[in-house]
Amino acid sequence: MLFVFVSSFIKSCFGRLNGNRMFYAPSKFGFYHAFIASLSVIIVSELGDKTWFIAAILAMRHSRLTVFAGAIAALAVMTVFSACLGWITQLIPHQITFYLSTALFAIFGLKMLHEAWHMSPSEGQEVQEEAQAEVQKTELDMDSTKYSALETGADSAQANGGSSAWRIISFVSTLFVKSFTLTFLAEWGDRSQLTTIVLGAREDVVGVILGGIIGHMICTGIAVLGGRLLAQRISVRTVTFIGGVVFLLFAFSAFFISESQVVADELTAVHQLLPPDNVAFSEQKTNLTKIDKSR
Repeated sequence: MLFVFVSSFIKSCFGRLNGNRMFYAPSKFGFYHAFIASLSVIIVSELGDKTWFIAAILAMRHSRLTVFAGAIAALAVMTVFSACLGWITQLIPHQITFYLSTALFAIFGLKMLHEAWHMSPSEGQEVQEEAQAEVQKTELDMDSTKYSALETGADSAQANGGSSAWRIISFVSTLFVKSFTLTFLAEWGDRSQLTTIVLGAREDVVGVILGGIIGHMICTGIAVLGGRLLAQRISVRTVTFIGGVVFLLFAFSAFFISESQVVADELTAVHQLLPPDNVAFSEQKTNLTKIDKSR
C-alpha cells in the first residue's frame, strides 16, 4: 500500500512539470520493467562495491541504524539526481537517447565481463582495504570535532543537572554526517550512478527511482547487518560476472523494440501535451488520413 502511494505521488509530481517536452510520459517498457531493471542492476553493481564496504565497516564500529540512515539518505539523493538527469534528455530525440543508452549498457556489460575475467581472487579484499582506509582517514579528521562536542555536551549536562540528551544527539548527528558524506563521495561517478542516468533516459523515471532506492536499501541493509560475514562468503569476481550478464541482457532487449513502437511513444507524448480539443482534432485528422490511403 505504501509502495503504491509513493509511486503515485512521484508520478503526480512529474506530471505537473508540463513544458515543451518536459513531462512524465512512461515508455512502452512501463513502470514495472523500469523498476525491475533498476533494482537488478543496482544490486549487481553495489554488492561488494566500495560504498558497500564503507557501510559494512562503519556498522562494525558504530550504530547500525544511524549508519544505515546516513548511507541511504546519500544514495537516495544520488538516485533521484541521476534519474532526473537522465530524464532531462527527453529534450533530445527519443531514438537517439534510446539506442545510445542501449550501446552504453552493452559497453558496461562487456567491461564488467572483462574485469571479471582478469580479476584476481583477492580483489574483494583489496576493495575492502581501500574502503577501510577511507573510513579511518575520515574518522581521524572528525574525531577531534566529535570529542570536543562531547566535552561541551558534558559541560552543558553538568550545568543542566546531568542531562545527556545533547551529547547523544551530537554523537548521532556526527555519525550520520560521516556515513552520508563517505557514501555520497564514494558513489559520485560510480558505475551505479552512470547506470541510473542511462536508465532515466530510456525507462520510466518513477520506476527507476523507486527501484534504485529499494535496491540500495537491500544492499546497504545486507552490509550493515552482516557485511563482514558475507564478504568472506561471496566472490566479487562472481558478482561482477553476473552483473555483466545482466547489463548485456538489458542491452539485448532493445532488439525486441521495433521502430514503430518508438514512434508510438513519440505520438503518445505529443497527445499528452495537446489540449483535449486538439487531441480530438488530431485523431480526426489521423482517421481522415487512413480513409484517404484506403481509397
